[in-house]
Amino acid sequence: MSENKARGPMMGGHRSRAMNSGEKAKDFKGAMKRLLKYMERYKIRFVLMFLFAIAGTIFNIVGPKILGKATTELFNGLVAKVNGTGSIDFEKIGYILLWTLGLYLASACFSFIQGYVMTGISNDVTYNLRKDISKKFSRLPMNYYESRTNGEILSRVTNDVDTLQMSLNQSITQLITSVTTLIGVFVMMLSINVWMTLAALLILPMSMLIINFVMKHSQKYFQAQQKYLGEVNGQIEENYGGHNVVKVFNKEEDVVAEFEKDNQKLYESAWKSQFFSGIMMPVMQFVGNLGYVMVALLGGWFTIKGSIEVGDIQSFFQYIRNFTQPIQQIAQVTNLLQSSAAASERVFEFLDEEEEETTKENAVSIDGLSGNVEFDHVSFGYNPEKIIVHDFSAKVRDGQKIAIVGPTGAGKTTMVKLLMRFYDVNSGSIKVDGHDVKDFNRSELHEMFGMVLQDTWLFSGTIMENIRYGRLDATDEEVIAAAKAAHIHNFIMQQPGGYNMVLDEETSNVSQGQKQLLTIARAILADNKILILDEATSSVDTRTEVQIQKAMDNLMKGRTSFVIAHRLSTIRDADLILVMKDGDIIEQGSHEELLAKKGFYADLYNSQFDKTQTA
Repeated sequence: MSENKARGPMMGGHRSRAMNSGEKAKDFKGAMKRLLKYMERYKIRFVLMFLFAIAGTIFNIVGPKILGKATTELFNGLVAKVNGTGSIDFEKIGYILLWTLGLYLASACFSFIQGYVMTGISNDVTYNLRKDISKKFSRLPMNYYESRTNGEILSRVTNDVDTLQMSLNQSITQLITSVTTLIGVFVMMLSINVWMTLAALLILPMSMLIINFVMKHSQKYFQAQQKYLGEVNGQIEENYGGHNVVKVFNKEEDVVAEFEKDNQKLYESAWKSQFFSGIMMPVMQFVGNLGYVMVALLGGWFTIKGSIEVGDIQSFFQYIRNFTQPIQQIAQVTNLLQSSAAASERVFEFLDEEEEETTKENAVSIDGLSGNVEFDHVSFGYNPEKIIVHDFSAKVRDGQKIAIVGPTGAGKTTMVKLLMRFYDVNSGSIKVDGHDVKDFNRSELHEMFGMVLQDTWLFSGTIMENIRYGRLDATDEEVIAAAKAAHIHNFIMQQPGGYNMVLDEETSNVSQGQKQLLTIARAILADNKILILDEATSSVDTRTEVQIQKAMDNLMKGRTSFVIAHRLSTIRDADLILVMKDGDIIEQGSHEELLAKKGFYADLYNSQFDKTQTA
């Protein structure tokens, strides 16, 4: 489900943090240990994958040695034919080639099976991680979401898990095959000739020196490239999202100049990083060719002396090629494992976050409750050292309409969050029909509340599905009745497809007010005992506000309702108005009573009335 609401430019530079291959874990050993422990359930499949990987690699290693026998047989046959002492034994050569083909086919089959098994393991691990993360989302306290950006939270499910899946699928099998190949090839090289093996090993120190030199100089440029790439992408995202603001303030030239500056830095760092990484392969090939020359000279000498056969030289060349490749692969696997550790560390860090208490032993049932609410000397602060609600007390009877008003930051929305137990009070209590909200299971407590917020939330789906989200077992007739009560039925019937019209990001013919009416229809269908309306009409025009107000009046009939509003004209008929300032109720009463007091509420109301008259 995607949220169907307008997305403006990203303010404050918050962007989702993607994992990159250069990111390292804070505790590599601890992260890998935790990841391996999580994968213990797949140990049988791991053993199978391990055995097939080794078997496939060994069969692949033995191939060149047997193939060398065919070369030797061909060479000896040619020499014998030239000398007139014999001919080429094609039957024997064919037998050797068939035997080699069989080895390679077996190796391919084993490699296919280990790849299949490892792909299943990596997909199962990421599937279960996503499932655990999904469950975790519902158990986290509200302050976790309010203290982090959406991108940072979503990156745990997307970037981190995807990085982990890719790294697992590539790194583990690659590490097994590379190490097996390295050991196996070394043994096969020694079996051919020790001195040729030592000559080939001289390539390694030279190769390592070159690799270290290139990596030392290129790493900083790769890091700079990632940094400036992020800045360039961020500028494009923000400037495109806010292009109207850029045009209004005539900042096109400034935006282009800033982009050009970062783009130039990206160009320079990318050029240098790609240059250093590009020269590594030609240099490594040159060093490798030097090794081939040394081995060829030694091989020819030992062949003349009769220490080795001609085919062994060919086999040795193949082994040299297979010897340097796994070294490079192991270096790549090291980076992949660093990415795996960093990704798993972030995922497990999320899974280890402290959860809120969701169930209560001997919890109070919501059956038969009517909706009486009492705030009893409530004190609360998001930070215990900074109390924002000091001493809040109020009694609300079933069916009453309670308005909460006050300036921004007075604590209005905070009181609603405390009522729904998104947060627990520091002292005092909140009771529903005489029962402390802490004595309910959170999920059951939330079933008592219906909410209509300023920001409408509609997902990609039909209008029918969006309204039915309030009560999934509702019939079509009940959905339509709720839409009629919300004064949105006529609009729906005018749309192509009616209730089956799909709402998505491209839906441009549904205004903000009409979206709000759809959410009200959803709340009517849910039929909750207590309603919370938080600035539900603040973002619509006056005419739409009247229509929404009628729908809300239908919604609030027979229900306890808490209405947070800045437009005081919309709450004049409230049974009780609570006036908040700096976390305290400084006035309470009906609209007429508060006007008669000529206090803070009267000043607020008259200032809005004066502004309306002036406008």
